[in-house]
Amino acid sequence: MSVTTPKPKPRSAVELDPSHPCAACEIREMSLCGVLTPDQLTDMQSIASNLSFRRLQTIYQEGDAADYVSNVTAGAVRLYKLLPDGRRQITGFLFPGDFLGIAMNDSYAYTAEAMADTRLCQFPRRRLQALMAKYPNLEHELLGLACNELAAAQDQMLLLGRKSAEEKIASFLLKLSERALNRGRPGDPVHLPMSRADMADYLGLTTETVSRTLTSLKTRNIITLKANGYIALTGHDDLEYIADGV
Repeated sequence: MSVTTPKPKPRSAVELDPSHPCAACEIREMSLCGVLTPDQLTDMQSIASNLSFRRLQTIYQEGDAADYVSNVTAGAVRLYKLLPDGRRQITGFLFPGDFLGIAMNDSYAYTAEAMADTRLCQFPRRRLQALMAKYPNLEHELLGLACNELAAAQDQMLLLGRKSAEEKIASFLLKLSERALNRGRPGDPVHLPMSRADMADYLGLTTETVSRTLTSLKTRNIITLKANGYIALTGHDDLEYIADGV
């Protein structure tokens, strides 16, 4: 089954004047800002800062004061925790349109690191909270993002605890494809900006197991490894069967 690219789902019918600072933002409709009116966007933009990070640069570390939240506007980010024995557990990957920095207390629960050259639209947490009190639609949207993050954590628990290595990798590729489609980007081929070691630390596998499993899927013509970190889902139906444990 081939994967087609749907048109992005519009989250707001708002049209901005070309002179508005947010008019050229490519991820506005898919981000936290997608529910805001032009006047609300102006208030939001007034507290925003645009930041750039080089590949492998730390955005913030676990335990740092959670003073800022951000929209990822370009690039890719990995989130991870270091275990007491020094091992790394990656807890998530973020892409353009994703929201970074939700914290349940005054410090970040994980480290955020750029996997590629990355840009953020950053907001002071306290000032954003003041805008949420002023604009209930913004508060409602942020609550939805927090719920999505909780659902992703539950999916990750299932992935780590109940699936085989092949099922984990098939599920991971399909989830990346689904996320790309939901962002209005092609779902096939899938772009993997992360390394095999990153995949291993996210899926609870070894790097060797990830590489061996990808090679097996390639040999069976279920995937095709392409240049620049892309993987074509040649046998999409087979991947779904594998992910479901069939």
